Amino acid sequence: MTQPILLTCGDPAGVGPELALTARRSVGAAVPVVWLGDPRHLPPGTPWIQIDAPEAAAGVPADRLAVLRHDFPAPAVAGRPDPANAPGVVAVIRRAVDLAQAGRIAAITTAPISKEILKQGANFAFPGHTEYLAHLAGVGEVAMMLASTTVTPPLRSVPATIHIALDEVPGSFTPEVLESAIRLTHAALIRDFGIATPRIAIAGLNPHAGENGVMGFDEQRWIAPLVARLAAAGLGCFGPLPADTMFHAPARARYDAAVCAYHDQALIPIKTLDFAGGVNVTLGLPFIRTSPDHGTAFDIAGRGVADPDSTIAALRMAAGMVKARAG
Repeated sequence: MTQPILLTCGDPAGVGPELALTARRSVGAAVPVVWLGDPRHLPPGTPWIQIDAPEAAAGVPADRLAVLRHDFPAPAVAGRPDPANAPGVVAVIRRAVDLAQAGRIAAITTAPISKEILKQGANFAFPGHTEYLAHLAGVGEVAMMLASTTVTPPLRSVPATIHIALDEVPGSFTPEVLESAIRLTHAALIRDFGIATPRIAIAGLNPHAGENGVMGFDEQRWIAPLVARLAAAGLGCFGPLPADTMFHAPARARYDAAVCAYHDQALIPIKTLDFAGGVNVTLGLPFIRTSPDHGTAFDIAGRGVADPDSTIAALRMAAGMVKARAG
């Protein structure tokens, strides 16, 4: 790789800054990484080198952190988020997308943000990273994939509806939404994961996938016909399946990704199976974006106990996706 992966700072009071150097060192010299943020927010003693352009990251030794400087309004205190820094967090994400769309970086890996703090300090109107990235990229259809890195068989799960209340799911989980999630998943498995003929399992909305109408009719009325139509079109999908029996190892061996109806149906299995190694991937963007599968962890920030494995996995997965697209 000649172009770097850009690692955003995330909320400067969270664990993002303290994990940056460890994660950078772990991926090694073959994967250039540049950190975008305010160097004042890095832990004291962090060896960093300021660069003026992301292209210069390849020349920075792997034991040092290449920093593309982005000054924030205020200093940061670990574990004590400051709404005054919220505009800086949003601006870093926006700048990262600008660099990605200009072709100056190979991928974006985002450190965790606090939606509550962004709403307080920057009037942030988006439910999360995923929706904001889609807005900046100007795309209407994206999906969130959570991908494991340490379990076998692997689990890649995609919620068709994302950051909405549970009582909104039945009205939002529509044939159009499910078809979009299946198509985005199929395309990503081929382009980003190198799977020539993807197998996609579809979870039912209701318990036991409705059990032939005993516990709901969505599966019979429209989910099964939609899945059959897409399978006939060559998308390699099957279902709907009962969600409570599709995530153990023998079941995972039958598919390359699972498309689920709602957020927790998709995220609880992967966070149970591979909490430290899970990676969040946004499907449907014109650039590669990964993220660790955890939050800001304000409660442990600054104590030196945060686990870097998910950030490392997110950088490595981004590098793998870059190679898959190039190949």
